[in-house]
Amino acid sequence: MRIGIVNDMALAREALSRVVRSMPAHQVAWTAIDGTEAIENARFDLPDLILMDLVMPGVDGVEATRRIMQETPCPILVVTATMNGQVGRVFDAMGHGALDSVETPTLGPRGELKGAAPLIDKISVVARLIGKSSESYSSFEIPVVEGPWLGTLVLIGSSTGGPNALAEILSSLPEPRDACVVVVQHVDAAFAPGLAKWLGERTGRHVDLINGGERPTGGKIYLAATNDHLILDSMHRFRYDPEPASLSYRPSVDVFFRTVATYWSRPGIAAVLTGMGRDGAKGLLKLRQGGWHTIAQDKETSVVWGMPRAAAEIGGAVEVLPIQRIGPSIVRRLNQATIS
Repeated sequence: MRIGIVNDMALAREALSRVVRSMPAHQVAWTAIDGTEAIENARFDLPDLILMDLVMPGVDGVEATRRIMQETPCPILVVTATMNGQVGRVFDAMGHGALDSVETPTLGPRGELKGAAPLIDKISVVARLIGKSSESYSSFEIPVVEGPWLGTLVLIGSSTGGPNALAEILSSLPEPRDACVVVVQHVDAAFAPGLAKWLGERTGRHVDLINGGERPTGGKIYLAATNDHLILDSMHRFRYDPEPASLSYRPSVDVFFRTVATYWSRPGIAAVLTGMGRDGAKGLLKLRQGGWHTIAQDKETSVVWGMPRAAAEIGGAVEVLPIQRIGPSIVRRLNQATIS
């Protein structure tokens, strides 16, 4: 891949450039010292990926991400050394279309790279997502086992642009009472606690990170919390599983949706929101085939119409709706379930 680097610190640009050069088949397309230069570079030389600093003088990483995704969309990773007090800005950038966030590697006193592994992993994931990698994928199948009903589940899967979309939906939901909302957002485990807090501040609703071994509970909003895949087991407990290891999307919406379709006997409501790729499409279809009411976000309100488009194309969605209508649709279905 050709990768653009945006950072106002010369040492950081050098560290990022070394990381890119250390990876076969990747090269530095250009470097920029601030958001303004990054926007201009993207207009005239659009790379396959941009590594975007968050805190810069003038146009910062949030605004640069918004402008680039609006004018010349391409994959963007937020790479920042300043996380303390910046969590809200990280998720603002993700709401505008950044794929994920990772800490900036550093150069030691002898010029050695430190902390490069997480960034290398993220770049490899993006390469697979946009078809710039030759790595293969394995399928994930689960034996069908019936399980008793414990309530109404509302499942939401999201990726690029997901934080803002999630905030829109959760803000429109009443206290779920007998329903349980479970969110799987593609986000690194290091940022999951910040996302839960950010969503709570944006929506006025408490969002709990999922602990392995606990069970869904009515009145709760849960968020997947690790880089492993969230699953629901035959005893209706949440678990985390590193397999299938070959999946780029972590945690995978498909993996979670399929386990719920297998082990949760009463149909509920599921939605796939904005995001790059096809994760969630097959899982949503499996839920629809099991009688669930399924929703995909429409093209006009999606930051990236990849995941919901894939779900719609294979017949996984009963409804394709703009983001502002998804929450009310979920409420109507919950009310119908309560009446019945």
